[in-house]
Amino acid sequence: MTIIRPNRPAPVGAEAVPDSHGINLYRADPTFAALLPLYLPSDLLAHLAPHLDRLGGLAGGRLADLAATADVNPPELVHRTRRGEDAQSIDYHPAYRAMERLAFGEYGLAALSHRAGVLDWPAPMPAAAKYAITYLFVQAEFGLCCPVSMTDSLTRTLRKFGAPDLVERYLPALTSQDMDDLYQGAMFMTEQGAGSDIANTAVTAAPNGDGSWALTGDKWFCSNADAELAMVLARPEGAPAGIKGVSLFLLPRRLPDGSANRYRIVRLKEKLGTRSMASGEITLQGATAWMIGDPGAGMRQMADMVNNSRLSNGVRAAGMMRRAVTEALFIAHRRIAFGTPIVALPLMRRQLAKMLVRAEQARSMVFQTADALRRSDAGEAGAYALLRILTPLVKFRACRDARVVTGDAMEVRGGCGYIEDFPDARLVRDAHLGSIWEGTSNIVALDVLRAAAREGSLEALEAHLGGLRAATSEALPGLADATARAFALARHAGGDGGPVLARQAATALYNIASATAMAWEAAATGRGERRSLAAMVLAHRVLPRDPLAAQTETIADSLLPDPGNP
Repeated sequence: MTIIRPNRPAPVGAEAVPDSHGINLYRADPTFAALLPLYLPSDLLAHLAPHLDRLGGLAGGRLADLAATADVNPPELVHRTRRGEDAQSIDYHPAYRAMERLAFGEYGLAALSHRAGVLDWPAPMPAAAKYAITYLFVQAEFGLCCPVSMTDSLTRTLRKFGAPDLVERYLPALTSQDMDDLYQGAMFMTEQGAGSDIANTAVTAAPNGDGSWALTGDKWFCSNADAELAMVLARPEGAPAGIKGVSLFLLPRRLPDGSANRYRIVRLKEKLGTRSMASGEITLQGATAWMIGDPGAGMRQMADMVNNSRLSNGVRAAGMMRRAVTEALFIAHRRIAFGTPIVALPLMRRQLAKMLVRAEQARSMVFQTADALRRSDAGEAGAYALLRILTPLVKFRACRDARVVTGDAMEVRGGCGYIEDFPDARLVRDAHLGSIWEGTSNIVALDVLRAAAREGSLEALEAHLGGLRAATSEALPGLADATARAFALARHAGGDGGPVLARQAATALYNIASATAMAWEAAATGRGERRSLAAMVLAHRVLPRDPLAAQTETIADSLLPDPGNP
């Protein structure tokens, strides 16, 4: 236990307000470095280590400054040039442009899964490498990570379903690290009457006669509104009503001859969070687009892009939780109250531990899912079914937990956390987007049941967790029984229990899967505190407890390290 030194004199004035600005967020989180060997090849990890260390310093310093500046200087829609030409553009603050150069340019986050040469690595990198870098980057900036993710996801979907001539035309620009040549991506799905219910899509598509299509109608929420390329859902003329009549199209901002395409940005949205990035309303006025894949298969093909974005959302939620925890621990070790650092106070220790549990669950689930993606893309039997259930699980639960963890971290900082001078308030604002973007919590929880029914995903997850338990040298007490009950609940929700149990079942599966993964990681790395965290998941998030019973729990110092002294 921490030794409480009562009556320690508290600093006065500015010295009483701890400020973590300038710390290296990679070095402040040694658990991150300890876990990466489980998910990345040793030669790639050795190559990436100095890049991660540099990014950790940027995220705690210069990148954090750029993000704070861009947040209070949002993009502006300009309708005409200074000569009076009707030519729309979006003006971004130089801080946002500088962050783009880091994300798309220096770190190649949208390209590194698709081609060799990024960060001087001689092959495309696995998903875990991309998400390790994103995990650090998002601790400073969330908004830009949306365009990065959509560019990466659009590239993946285009390569998978697009005609060879479209892939040849656009792939080099989508994966460029030269900002003058780069094409960013977006997806325009949402309409006023077709948010989660894609079957209500009203935008229409008419054949042009040359193989292209003319899109007409309005899209209501389009993030990265001025992207050079967007995936768009629309209903071809004569197509049936409902989801089977919706097709997927690739919409360029400029046509191959260099002329502007026929659509307009009506206005930009004023958002609670992600203020640095432009989201807007689009009106399509016979805009030229090319159909991607099969007619009527739009949602099935868009689902690949959506699921990739959902996983990215989970990564971002995990990263924001880690930043919130790092801030809270830094403060707790330095803020003096009642004669002692507040990290020594029992209630504070409990609050910090609860935050840490959620953050570490998300981290383990992110990398488990990234590994399933790698195996699925390699064609491994059963890996796609596993990926299909892990993706909505991490998107559902990690994004909801991020709202709690960021709020609790703001409370640790107290009144200073509520003002915009520190990162806490922006973390809270940004965290609320994750549980809405790419499917609300209800929609994503239902997708867990859909994956179980259509893909055999429950059986795939059951087998995967069984393998992790078998590879864990010392069984976690109560885990096997709780696992059986969680899967029984999920099967009941998919049957007689009905979808009203979807959230309860998804939460149970997430908690069981994360506890299993954390116990396996503890055995593989020899980090006993990780096993303690897995046990806390069971005790506090799975197993029944009497809320009126007098219960105490000792929080070990090893769980609450000082991130300022890695």
